[in-house]
Amino acid sequence: MPAPVEAADVRAAASSRQTGMERGSIAVFLAVLGVALFALLGLVVDGGRAIAARSGAMDDAAQAARVGAGQLSVDSLRSGQMLLDPSAATRAADEYLHRVGAIGTATIVGQTVVVHVHRTERTVILGLVGVNTMAVSASASAANVHGVTRQD
Repeated sequence: MPAPVEAADVRAAASSRQTGMERGSIAVFLAVLGVALFALLGLVVDGGRAIAARSGAMDDAAQAARVGAGQLSVDSLRSGQMLLDPSAATRAADEYLHRVGAIGTATIVGQTVVVHVHRTERTVILGLVGVNTMAVSASASAANVHGVTRQD
């Protein structure tokens, strides 16, 4: 005749099976948490660097466009008009970009100087997983305005 099974023995056996199934679950949890924290750190650090680089590119583009917009045609000024000298405006904007070490292009659209600046920012954290650079670009435009253009 089999020995009577006590409730404590049944609970101990069930607890033993549960513990066996849960073994290593903390390691998996920590691995997933580590990957998530690494991704978050990469986003914060390298994302911040990308935002700062884009801000710098925007500043360079805006200043180059302003320099270009200041290049007025002497002949048009003599006739009483304020018209842009396209070749001088493009040249001045390109020279400004070269002087500050920015890579970009300047174009003329009507009487407006449009400047596009491109940068490549190196990553710090994401470089560990193969993302070594991030491309950043910005555009700005400027037009020479004279007189009152709107009511305050």
